[in-house]
Amino acid sequence: MSGGAGGVAPPAERVDGQLLRIAFILVLGTFMATVDATIVSVGIDTLADEFGASVAEIQWVSTAYLLAVVTAVPASGWLADRFGGRRTWLAAVGVFLLGSVLCALAWSVTSLVVFRVLQGLGGGLLPATGQALLARVAGPRRTGRVISVVAVVPLLSPVLGPVVGGSILGVAPWPWLFLVNLPIGAVAALLARRHVPAVPPSTRRTAFDLRGAALLSPGLAVLVYGLTEVAHGRTLAAAVGVSAGLAMLAGFTVHGLRTRRTPLVDPRLFARPPFGAAALALLVLGASVFGTMFLLPLYFQTGRGLSAWEAGLLLAPQGLGAAAGSVLVNRTIDQVAPRTLVVTGIVLILAGTVPFTQLGHGLSDVVIASALAVRGVGMAMVGAPVMNIVYSRIEPEHLPRAAGALNLLNTVGGSVGTAALAVVLQDRLAARGPDISWAFADTFWWVLGLCLLAAAGATRLPRTHVRKS
Repeated sequence: MSGGAGGVAPPAERVDGQLLRIAFILVLGTFMATVDATIVSVGIDTLADEFGASVAEIQWVSTAYLLAVVTAVPASGWLADRFGGRRTWLAAVGVFLLGSVLCALAWSVTSLVVFRVLQGLGGGLLPATGQALLARVAGPRRTGRVISVVAVVPLLSPVLGPVVGGSILGVAPWPWLFLVNLPIGAVAALLARRHVPAVPPSTRRTAFDLRGAALLSPGLAVLVYGLTEVAHGRTLAAAVGVSAGLAMLAGFTVHGLRTRRTPLVDPRLFARPPFGAAALALLVLGASVFGTMFLLPLYFQTGRGLSAWEAGLLLAPQGLGAAAGSVLVNRTIDQVAPRTLVVTGIVLILAGTVPFTQLGHGLSDVVIASALAVRGVGMAMVGAPVMNIVYSRIEPEHLPRAAGALNLLNTVGGSVGTAALAVVLQDRLAARGPDISWAFADTFWWVLGLCLLAAAGATRLPRTHVRKS
């Protein structure tokens, strides 16, 4: 396949109502899974009081879900290949809803954490499986426009989660943080059975990569656990976790390069342009988005004394910016070179991050809201074009594994980035003492550095469109 002359893409096929209906159905699953990663964050104090637990203990309600998601994502490609995309997606919805019901019925912190793991295993499969299924149904000539709509959901979810969680706790008891998933999931499953076509399993059956699964998923989970322990100041557990996690990931890389079977995630993918540059952009975008959504609510509540509800409202402009950015991308993704969109998006994220390095000067709500809106537009201009680059240039039978790899990187970027920024914040709080605002400002310089790293990777993306067939 060759790029179009002068970067001009051939005309895209029309995105009809049927395809939009399928996209809406599949995006409901992604919405449930990604919102649930942050909806509990505003209920930590409520859950601690309910179960008589310390904040350190109850924090595992969020951490366990995240670790389960990281564990599940790598297997999504193999499951879709083996059982078919729609069947895998429906099974993931069922597991997620079962976990939600059990979470609402939890009788102790331990039981709640265990049920959150089950919920996270289902939630981890939903975004990757849904994206691969949608790209397969849409075909390469319509993938860009439809993905530009779907990709905004993971950007909105970290913003909506705290707002939804705060609203629920304002009118209902804590079990409704989990029961709210039931009507959404039930409607999504019923509509999927009726409207989403059944994509057959891959004709090339491959054995499940047990050794790779034993190294990759636990390695990522142990690494995130180790970084979390660094943030909590538990040095020995942190050192063991980080060292063991890195060793297992190194072992997986060696295994993936040497095995004659199909690995869970093929390390060679990252050496193939434009996948490597796209992967770096998504990895850093995940760290920037989820890291900022960790830092800002904490700053609003500890540094400015806002309630969870007020903090959620102040974060809303980022979601509005992401929605506006997705409309812009939808109209330009087939006319503008992918690299132009992504680099422009990263520049906007950089511009929207700079004001937060000056939090110590007491920024007004208007400045904060404006910066978040700019960041939101920029994030929408990165995620969809990057996924379109990969999905439109890969064979249909390889879509499930490519989608799994991309979603894994975004998830790992979010979890590792958040844990790493928590370590930086702890260090700066200790160094700054009572100057809480400046401690957060110092930490945002690291977010800025992540954005610069993403910009460097984005310069390696294609200048021109691929000619889609």
